[in-house]
Amino acid sequence: MAVPLSFAGKVVLVTGAGGGLGREYALAFGERGASVVVNDLGGDIKGGGKSSSAADKVVEEIKAKGGKAVANYDLIHRVHLRGSFIVTRAAWNHMKKQQFGRIIMTSSAAGIYGNFGQANYSAAKLGLLGLANTLAIEGQKYNIHCNTIAPTAGSRLTQTVMPPDLLKSLKAEYVAPLVLWLCHEQCQENGGLFEVGAGWIGKLRWERTLGSIVRHKDQHMTPEEVRDKWDQICDFTSATKPATIQESLHTLVEVLSKVEAGEGLRANPAHALASSTSGINPVKMTFSYTHMHCVLYALGVGLSTREPDHLKFLYEGHEDFSCLPTFGVIPAQASMLEGGLGSLPGLNFDPTKLLHGEQYLELYKPLPTSGTLTSKASVADILDKGSGALILLDIHTYSNHELVCYNQFSLFIVGAGGFGGKRSSERAVVLDVLCCSLAALYRLSGDWNPLHIDPNFAALGGFKSPILHGLCSFGFAARHVLRQYADNDVSRFKSIKVRFVKPVLPGQAIQTLMWKEGNRIHFECKVKETGAVVLAGAYIDLHTASGGLQSDLVFAEIGRRIKDLGGELVKKVNAIFGWEITKGGKTAAQWTIDLKTGNGALHKGLYNGKTDVTFTVSDEDFMDVVVGKLNPQKAFFAGKLKVRGNIMLSQKLETILKDYAKL
Repeated sequence: MAVPLSFAGKVVLVTGAGGGLGREYALAFGERGASVVVNDLGGDIKGGGKSSSAADKVVEEIKAKGGKAVANYDLIHRVHLRGSFIVTRAAWNHMKKQQFGRIIMTSSAAGIYGNFGQANYSAAKLGLLGLANTLAIEGQKYNIHCNTIAPTAGSRLTQTVMPPDLLKSLKAEYVAPLVLWLCHEQCQENGGLFEVGAGWIGKLRWERTLGSIVRHKDQHMTPEEVRDKWDQICDFTSATKPATIQESLHTLVEVLSKVEAGEGLRANPAHALASSTSGINPVKMTFSYTHMHCVLYALGVGLSTREPDHLKFLYEGHEDFSCLPTFGVIPAQASMLEGGLGSLPGLNFDPTKLLHGEQYLELYKPLPTSGTLTSKASVADILDKGSGALILLDIHTYSNHELVCYNQFSLFIVGAGGFGGKRSSERAVVLDVLCCSLAALYRLSGDWNPLHIDPNFAALGGFKSPILHGLCSFGFAARHVLRQYADNDVSRFKSIKVRFVKPVLPGQAIQTLMWKEGNRIHFECKVKETGAVVLAGAYIDLHTASGGLQSDLVFAEIGRRIKDLGGELVKKVNAIFGWEITKGGKTAAQWTIDLKTGNGALHKGLYNGKTDVTFTVSDEDFMDVVVGKLNPQKAFFAGKLKVRGNIMLSQKLETILKDYAKL
């Protein structure tokens, strides 16, 4: 028997929950363990009037069944479009922070198709679809999914436009199951539009005719030509199904080319290649692995038992046994080779002409050392570079339905260009890092391309000998940075971006040059023997170390303000303050704020002990004082703030911490 869906631990906000569809949603979520916020002002179908009774009644129903619920009567939720926008904006940052969110916009058939006498309502409901589509795009990398439903059910809003007999058969309870599924963490649907009612569910998508060019070079475009080609303009025989604005605009690029050449639009193989992504649903594939795969990958990118700090990646019995972050490209490869590219209709290419151009990997949490990961691959774009076609492939990888990493492969197919497509993508492609290792060993991690092992196959691609996997160099360089700047703490790895410039031959020595700017580590890789750059424009973004102090941010801001306004502060304060910041009962940092000499200065550490007053406080309590949550006097008498020296100078703290350390 299938495991029932549970929403235990989840918070669900349902607008319009005092009756009809909203009530069914609220009750259904409450029955399955969610904490429900029941929003309804209790207005009439025109938005007039207000009452708390509708929401209160539903709250009592949920509580009577053992659920958790509270009522909310915010007036703004009466407005269909703006109300949905306001609610989403309030929740968005919380969803981003927790790397999870599910949003359901409720449109209607009136919004999709239009309906007599409902112009204002229809406009608002179709506006919701546009809002949802944009949120689906922007939220994808944060594991925030947004879908739209167009339900047909009996409610206050439909009672004036449907016959009574039909209303009885269209129960709201027939819609709620779809909403619950789309909201569950197991559901990976994103950007969908669904009609639902009477126990039936259907998915909608846009379809567009091939159309016709009715303009000629250096001639006026006339309505008569539109009339004469109207049947062709409206002919859906060779229809396409654009799914993104990029796909929608691609035809215009082709049109400009055809007008110049005096040709018309036609469904040819080149056109099919450029528009093929519109007909492809994301491909899902699973990848199961054990600790052996992690160790094998680590060996393949150059780790060795000769180095003691490598053991955490090579020995499964190590107390801190971890998976290298760049292993995140391995489960994505199967989706790329067997799913994403293999699903493109009309895309037949010589595998010896396929080159790996760029790679982007972003990690949302440390990779598990074993288990089953699910990857979802989709073609983000196909670009015409003249000498070849550039394919951007997006792959999202999940562990137990939780997004763990995102890859974007940039793949160049030599000789496949010239099909009249766009040359650049609106999708940002960040440049990142690459490195080198043993091709024969690395291929055991899953990349079986003979280009890296078979001299004859390599020769067909124009190489003198088999070349190293770009992603092997990628992992090699990444572990260098991780060791140098993050003490091999995989939880600090956030993302990596690399551009593969030239191939590396197995056995060549690779130099990785690194430099740090904040939490971004820039690096470049070269072949030592030849000086050739093989990785350029590369960087790794790191999370701030978990042991970092919040107070560091405050002192950094104080230091910046002293640099700008030091002379003025010296006149106001005329004192030297020392700070001892503790964490876990131990001194974690020391600072000296000199506002007595010259133009003032901030020093890390105590300033030769020559302070007028020294404060000792924990990092947490210091932050509470700064933001006004904790009164300094109360902190002193409670023993949270200790003072040595001239205690009267503490009165000048407000000038330093509040006026000039605004966070």
